[in-house]
Amino acid sequence: MKVVSACLAGVRCRYDGLSKGRGEFERLVAEGKAILVCPEQLGGLPTPRVPMEIRGGDGGDVLDGKARVVDEDGTDRTAEMVRGAEEALRIARLAGADEAILKERSPSCGVRAIVRSGDTVAGSGVAAALFARAGIPVRSDEEERS
Repeated sequence: MKVVSACLAGVRCRYDGLSKGRGEFERLVAEGKAILVCPEQLGGLPTPRVPMEIRGGDGGDVLDGKARVVDEDGTDRTAEMVRGAEEALRIARLAGADEAILKERSPSCGVRAIVRSGDTVAGSGVAAALFARAGIPVRSDEEERS
């Protein structure tokens, strides 16, 4: 069983109220091979929502209390992002997930890249970092394209 970022399977849960749906992820769900999570919604954030970024590091640093997640309006969203990552991990464990496929460049799901000040930078999102720490292999949606 896989965990997949919900936006990749067509759920309109991105910050802008849209999705990045792609057929291969929709098929995994339809075939019962994947479950969907949106850590940002699971943390209690609305859709659409103000764009956010990690300041002072990446998702691992957020989990360690060394960095914060702040939205474009300056509101600290760290607590919601950590709570959402923890809930996504709880769902993954309940489902017996052996892998997570997450949306790159997200402050929650970014696997190798996040966005900071409009630029793509190296680093992981909060949920991606938590999954990795919990021993669930994490793969970027972009790896599926190769």
